[in-house]
Amino acid sequence: MAEEIYTVRAYAKGVDQAPRKVALVASLVRGRSVADALVILDHTPKRSALIVKKAIASAAANATNNHGLDGKTLQISTLSVTAGPRLKRFKPASRGRALPFKKKTSHILVEVSGAEKIRKKPAEKKAVTPTEQPAEEEKK
Repeated sequence: MAEEIYTVRAYAKGVDQAPRKVALVASLVRGRSVADALVILDHTPKRSALIVKKAIASAAANATNNHGLDGKTLQISTLSVTAGPRLKRFKPASRGRALPFKKKTSHILVEVSGAEKIRKKPAEKKAVTPTEQPAEEEKK
């Protein structure tokens, strides 16, 4: 019996960090198992490591709780970082001027794939006949 591989997604949209900085951290864990990726991101001294870790943990939780996949078999199949909307802001400068700049945001897509949990068959219940029932003692 061949195990079927299922894929589950999680998104982190509108992350307040430039996509170039988030993509640096994402490339560290792309293609690894979920357990390995979470350990690597715990020890990565970048601000975006926490954001990527939360997105991966969310995808893993979706897979185990909502879709019945085995947490030990989860692999990161896709981890992509794309640019989100840019917010136009201004910085005050000398002589009353305002210099424009853009605050960049990111969207993170995580897809994890894994095998379905093996479910145990429920134990069969024995039919109780009236002769097998224990006699109740009457206390009076």
